[in-house]
Amino acid sequence: MMTAPTAASPKGRRGGARRRRSAGPLFVAPFMALFLLLFLAPLGYAAYLSLFQERLIGGTAFVGLDNYVRALGDPQLIHGVVRVALFFVIQVPLMLLLALLFALALDSGLLRFAKVIRLGIFVPYAVPSVVAALMWGYLYGPDFGPFAQLSHHLHLPAPAFLSDGWMLGSLSNIVTWEFVGYNMIILYAALRTIPEELYEAAAMDGAGAWRIAWSIKLPALRPALMLTLLFSVIGSFQLFNEPKLLMSIAPDVISSSYTANLYAYTLAFTGQQVNYAATVSFLLGLVIVIVSYAVLLTANRRRTS
Repeated sequence: MMTAPTAASPKGRRGGARRRRSAGPLFVAPFMALFLLLFLAPLGYAAYLSLFQERLIGGTAFVGLDNYVRALGDPQLIHGVVRVALFFVIQVPLMLLLALLFALALDSGLLRFAKVIRLGIFVPYAVPSVVAALMWGYLYGPDFGPFAQLSHHLHLPAPAFLSDGWMLGSLSNIVTWEFVGYNMIILYAALRTIPEELYEAAAMDGAGAWRIAWSIKLPALRPALMLTLLFSVIGSFQLFNEPKLLMSIAPDVISSSYTANLYAYTLAFTGQQVNYAATVSFLLGLVIVIVSYAVLLTANRRRTS
């Protein structure tokens, strides 16, 4: 004989609701633990170190904001930040333009072997930046590089890729080669989320491929382009691996303060000025935050206007 199901008791309902409420924090707890241990704790310790100074007499002394005042007037740090800002202005627009063109070409459906081409563009991102810098350093070599050997064979002067006037462009070329594929994948993924109905409606109205790309695809890509731009701001001002490795073959051009990040590394691990290095790192992070906020603010104003 079958019996009708009984309704859950209020106590059981309250217990189920309590378990559901506690499930969220339990899922978030591993991330929060790692975030606190690997990000906030080192950041707080670095902030603590930046308020002290190691002195020959008296040992470590609390100096407050003296390190920050010193850093704001440090010509090596200022030149490094200005050089990286110039690098950002030169390299990022070219890289994002190439990534956008590749993404639009792949999304058009007109390319043969599109999957192979997409993989080929993305492969340089899979190469570690250290390996990429070493490889391009060999290609740039004024004595042993293939470009120099070809120039000598043709009785022409070897290209001065590692000279003072060409170095920033050479670094831009390495970073562009590394990250075009990464940004292309982000933009291509955003293009694949556009509803097909928009394309069909535009085609019925007589719009061609160029019109669809300009009026539908590019406006839909604005959030993805903003994301890639923010990533590029952070990556550009943290430029380190490429100049650090090329410094061994071009020491007269790349100094220990060529970029702000390289300067902080040199202060900490070569000059043993850990407190001042923490200060430089904090100021560099502040510059990144300010530039990122300026980019977001400019983009939001253009969108609202």
